[in-house]
Amino acid sequence: MRSPRFRVQWLVWSTSGVALTCAAVSLWLLLLARGGPSAGYGGVAGNLLMPIIVAALAAVGWLIGSRQPANVIGLLFSTSAVVTGLALVAGETGTLLGAWFNNWALYLALVPLLVVLPLLFPDGRLLSTRWKPVLAAAVPWLVLSTLYQAVQPGDLEPGKPNPFAAHGTALTVLGATQVLIPVFIICGLLSLGLRYRRGTSDVRHQLKWLIFSVAVYFLANSVAVFLHRVVGIPALWAEVVSIAALLGIPAATLVAVLKYRLYDIDVVISRTLVYGSLAAFITGIYVAIVVGVGSLIGSGGKPNLALSIIATAIVAAAFQPARERVQNVANRLVYGKRATPYEVLSQFSERVAESYAADEVLPRMARVLAEGTGALRAGVWLRSGDVVHEAASWPGESPRAERANLVGGAFPDMPEADRALAVQHQGELLGALTVTKRKGESLTPVEEKLLLDLGSQAGLVLKNVGLTAELLQRLEDLRASRQRLVAAQDDERRRVERNLHDGAQQNLVALKVKLGLAEMLAEKDPAKAKELVGQLKSDADEALETLRDLARGIYPPLLADQGLVVALEAQARKATVPVEVVASGLSRYPQETEAAVYFCCLEALQNVQKYASADLVVVTLTGSDGHLDFAVRDDGLGFDSRLVKRGAGLTNMADRIDALGGTLEVASAQGDGTSVSGSVPVLPGTWPAGGEAASA
Repeated sequence: MRSPRFRVQWLVWSTSGVALTCAAVSLWLLLLARGGPSAGYGGVAGNLLMPIIVAALAAVGWLIGSRQPANVIGLLFSTSAVVTGLALVAGETGTLLGAWFNNWALYLALVPLLVVLPLLFPDGRLLSTRWKPVLAAAVPWLVLSTLYQAVQPGDLEPGKPNPFAAHGTALTVLGATQVLIPVFIICGLLSLGLRYRRGTSDVRHQLKWLIFSVAVYFLANSVAVFLHRVVGIPALWAEVVSIAALLGIPAATLVAVLKYRLYDIDVVISRTLVYGSLAAFITGIYVAIVVGVGSLIGSGGKPNLALSIIATAIVAAAFQPARERVQNVANRLVYGKRATPYEVLSQFSERVAESYAADEVLPRMARVLAEGTGALRAGVWLRSGDVVHEAASWPGESPRAERANLVGGAFPDMPEADRALAVQHQGELLGALTVTKRKGESLTPVEEKLLLDLGSQAGLVLKNVGLTAELLQRLEDLRASRQRLVAAQDDERRRVERNLHDGAQQNLVALKVKLGLAEMLAEKDPAKAKELVGQLKSDADEALETLRDLARGIYPPLLADQGLVVALEAQARKATVPVEVVASGLSRYPQETEAAVYFCCLEALQNVQKYASADLVVVTLTGSDGHLDFAVRDDGLGFDSRLVKRGAGLTNMADRIDALGGTLEVASAQGDGTSVSGSVPVLPGTWPAGGEAASA
């Protein structure tokens, strides 16, 4: 089953193909008619140019429909193209029926572009649901209005009256629909205006293309009518100007919908205003001198070579000053008011005097630079060592440029900027100012001088900004240093607390358990109780030695001298539960790594002795793949890890492992024992066996 996207594309392709075929057929019939083309829309010129209009409409419909099938504007253009093409073919048949079809079909094809297109432009959707009644009313109105064109009395062509002409009340009612043409056109223009006001920058850029093309079309028609009726140019040229201007609407629509980001409409408008004004200026001077003066001196309407030479000389002398003046006016209309160099420098001095922070001075500098030069974008760069970075830009929402390296101590080339000025203070490169003009524009001599003057004033500003930034950085470093000292002290206190809890306390707990056992054996088995008391003395000495080591801040001696396995085996022999230590692939590791794993295992053994009622505990140590893995598993009672909250012991274990970038996992279930496992990233083989790790 074909997707809706494919069906829309197929419909657009089909209608566009039919339209192109009709355009070719109409042009072929026109060439066969050696007696001259029929006097259809636009007369001779219309019949020659309308196939081009059809091709343009079909191409726009096909391109938009192919790339954006959801946008009905593509279907609108392709439908208009096919109806226009059929009308042209009918008009070239030379029959009365063909002339009748040509008369109203062209109306049906072109009027929707003036009424429906503004309502749906540029995304093919209405501005809001409130506009649905307008579109719903436009459809029956278009049908009735087209019907009026089909039955309107009069000659379709010279000597060919309308065979379906209507009279009386029916014609009057249908004729009333023509009054609504300006109403629907105004509704479309209102929709465009509201869409422009509410739209984003991209939407406004798209709307400018359509508005500009429509304005050019109406202006070209007005000029053509004026030149034909007032100046007296042949009607053929007026027709050519009018129909050729119509090509701008589909072309602008195509660019606006698909490629508006590739072109700057403001530059197009500016150039159009400039060259259109210059053309009017040249035409006005020529007409005033050649026609006006010629009439006064009585040339009799014949060409006067002397007056033509005088008009040409005046135009040549006044062209450049007029072009500059018109260019300034066009820029003022399109881009807004630009400050004079004196105003820019005054504003810059005032704004710098009011600001102290770099986050205020540099953006203001970029804004003043952009407004003074009329740039599309301006940037202020700062040097940091051998690297320069863009510290501020205008407009502020524009993305910052990437960092760049100095080239031989000089500011590097910036391809994206039209002009880059290095800023120095007492021979030291501090940064740069960059300016990006609109496409087709360049810095004028006045703007160039303004950039140089602003750069000379910016040197001291950038120097002060650099000193301020350096001072702030030093303050930040000092603040961070103090925070690190406080954090280190807190970490050390927590470390001592954990060592007391996980080391000495474990020994004292073992002593307490054995004392209870000795108390029980005192009456039942005095000999064994006496032997156990002897062990208690040894354990007490070891606990005392551990406390002394901790008090002196010395790394556990057995762990430092012989490593994890020996140290854990020594602790395992003191446990009240049988403990088995299994190790493979171990090397020696940094003090903090061995201590973290050692005390975690002790904490796990202590928890087993206090809560697990286990018969066997297995401690596994594995060193491989850049990790030191450990696990303490027992066969005791276990617990539900989802319901039991972690105590201080497990929290300390997690803190130790997390500080080294490792992971800790506790798994347990009722009646299935408990497993405490963890992994710490290390560099195996770096710390050889022996006491070297302890002194590292």
